[in-house]
Amino acid sequence: MALTLPRLSGTRLAVAAVATTVLAIGAPAAYASLDDEAKSAPSASSSVAASTVARGKPFTETRLFFGTERPDGGPAVTDKQFMAFIDKEVTPGFPDGLTIQNGRGQWRDSNGKIERERSYELILLYPTPEAPKRDVQIEEIRSDYEKKFAQDSVARLDERTRVDF
Repeated sequence: MALTLPRLSGTRLAVAAVATTVLAIGAPAAYASLDDEAKSAPSASSSVAASTVARGKPFTETRLFFGTERPDGGPAVTDKQFMAFIDKEVTPGFPDGLTIQNGRGQWRDSNGKIERERSYELILLYPTPEAPKRDVQIEEIRSDYEKKFAQDSVARLDERTRVDF
């Protein structure tokens, strides 16, 4: 059975677009800044979803993306080499925990060539007030990996979040 959708005239289409926009603009915000959440506790009339948003403490999540192919054509970084790097360079500064995920990545190198490679994603969580101190440690990790394994770069992504253990 085929589903037939009605064709909208230009006027109907415009009215539908305006109605959608008005609904989107008039809808209440489904989020608040992390600072606002920390200052106000949920009221008794808050919905379950709203109380879930306020759970946890302000943390920063940093993700580092490590490539394994060497631009100079040398042998790729092995799992054993990468884990030794983590044990020596990362774990001492982040002994409370971390997560490593295997991946496949691609990027355009400085010569314009698309490079595809096996990669690792390192996820670090730490209390937001520690961010200035942690930033120095994370930049050292990036620099050390680039030097040790002849890498052009280690990508970094930082996001504020809320964490509850």
